[in-house]
Amino acid sequence: MNKFLFPAVFLVLFTAFFWIACNAPVQNEGDSTQKLKGEGYGETAEYFSSDSILSKQPFLQEILTKVNESLKQPVPVILMQDSLDNAQKQAQAIALQDGGFLKSVKDEKGRALRNEIFGIFPARESDYATRQLADICKNGGCYRVEMYNYALNLTTVALVNNPSGQVLSVYSLPHTQPDIPVYLKKIALKIATESPEVAKALGGKPEEGTALMADTKTALNRSRCERSMHLCVSPTFVKGEKALWTIVDLTDFRLVGLRWTYVGDAGPAPALTERKIQNEKLTECYCKKQTNLEQNGWKLNYMLTSSDGLRISEVVYKGKAVIQSAKLVDWHVSYSNTDGFGYSDAIGCPFFSTAAVVAVEPPKVLDLWENGVKTGFVLSQNFFSEGWPQPCNYNYQQRFEFYDDGRFRVSAASLGRGCGNDGTYRPVTRIAFAGDKLSFWEWGGDDWKKWEKEQYQLQKPNTPYTKEGFQYKIGNEANAYFVVPGNGQFKDGGRGDNAYTYLTVNHPDKDEGESDLITIGPCCNTDYRQGPEKFIEPNPEALNQGGLVMWYVPQIKNDDTKGKEYCWAESFIENGIYSTKIYPCFSGPMFVPVQGKF
Repeated sequence: MNKFLFPAVFLVLFTAFFWIACNAPVQNEGDSTQKLKGEGYGETAEYFSSDSILSKQPFLQEILTKVNESLKQPVPVILMQDSLDNAQKQAQAIALQDGGFLKSVKDEKGRALRNEIFGIFPARESDYATRQLADICKNGGCYRVEMYNYALNLTTVALVNNPSGQVLSVYSLPHTQPDIPVYLKKIALKIATESPEVAKALGGKPEEGTALMADTKTALNRSRCERSMHLCVSPTFVKGEKALWTIVDLTDFRLVGLRWTYVGDAGPAPALTERKIQNEKLTECYCKKQTNLEQNGWKLNYMLTSSDGLRISEVVYKGKAVIQSAKLVDWHVSYSNTDGFGYSDAIGCPFFSTAAVVAVEPPKVLDLWENGVKTGFVLSQNFFSEGWPQPCNYNYQQRFEFYDDGRFRVSAASLGRGCGNDGTYRPVTRIAFAGDKLSFWEWGGDDWKKWEKEQYQLQKPNTPYTKEGFQYKIGNEANAYFVVPGNGQFKDGGRGDNAYTYLTVNHPDKDEGESDLITIGPCCNTDYRQGPEKFIEPNPEALNQGGLVMWYVPQIKNDDTKGKEYCWAESFIENGIYSTKIYPCFSGPMFVPVQGKF
């Protein structure tokens, strides 16, 4: 049972009343489901009307002028201008001359749509979908350019080679949003801090520097964030043991909702130490280049990506290629199944990165033990916010486990505390298997059934497994693996994954996730729409004996109940100082080599 500020009965009655009186003014901070007075979208509307005093603010007039001027240009794109060096400016100019990159900047009638360059980054190994691209860019001079189309909610990414003046590759991802540039973060903070509704809820106007997670994408069900696929972020203010979420729509530049969550007492914020020195070392040693690792019959490469966490590639076991690449694409964190608000987190490098939660120490190679016996090694990486374990700060861990007998496991955990005690965490892991002529099979209860097309499946309480706990198998006659989902059996504190598994055809030429991905799914969908379905729908492809990609998305509910803590962290005093106790929630599948005939 989660801990609430008010008794449960009162909260239920209050919420029911508020659902009926949806146009009532904003209530005091005790209301955990506040809504703004609005009009125009039915009884669940939550946004400012056009005559809001906020819309008259000079800082919004300035950005609206910028938008309107861009729509009059032959190429209707707002350029990125945040402290660009000459190489970044050159990459932007090259991209804006490429027909493929500009394919969607206007509609089919030639009318200008609103587009903006959100990011220009030096390309790294994790940005190359093919070895050919990596070879072209091996001497430097390649950049990744990200553009967002507000009208279509579409992201287009170009890989630009400055020395040749060419765009090497272009791909678009529908219903996705890159991480926002610095100036939009400042706009979001300004909207939140200048809004009278926020001041009323907090009991006074907040200072901009007190907001957390201001540039992390969010959603709010039944608002434009969800219904019209608008770009929304959520500057969050902690007050006592609660956090006030301000849902800011950066498509319309307005506040669309307020929500309170309970975060508990986490003690004082930790002191910052040699973080800057650590970040510089991480960037030079692990973000800009791959590291080779060879141990216990395994060979692999690893590196920290911009926003896909720790990525392993070219994994080989005793001479057999096993994994082309594996990484953690997103963390989707939802704090309400009804209101649907939360964060879409990315994890990655501390510099040249759009990640919301970053690496703060190098990857670690540790011994792996089972029942007191050393049986392999672990490649582990932590990512956490500077203020952790304070409320609305996050701590995530990735683990790649490699066993001497050929087994491997890809796992991840939240180490708490997050921004509420009612969260559901959905990490999105992508595993591209090595080799071709691969097939995928599901255990049907009495026999193996082959999948013929791309599809997804939810792990349920009545899902059948073999007596060994196998649910799937993947591979070919030369090399194949059984798939064991998490059911609380791995002795790492995990309680079961309740996971969605997706299978897609591997298309390096189309780059369906082999290079660094932006957040591909919204934070708060409670069904299969977690992002990987974009590479399946609307027309699933036949599994034509080529390469295959398995996506794995667990659904993990946090808990702060005493004695049952999960995905949680608490501060306590030990020897007169504050210490932190974590309650991790590990999830992820294990892969067991198939012995004998596949």
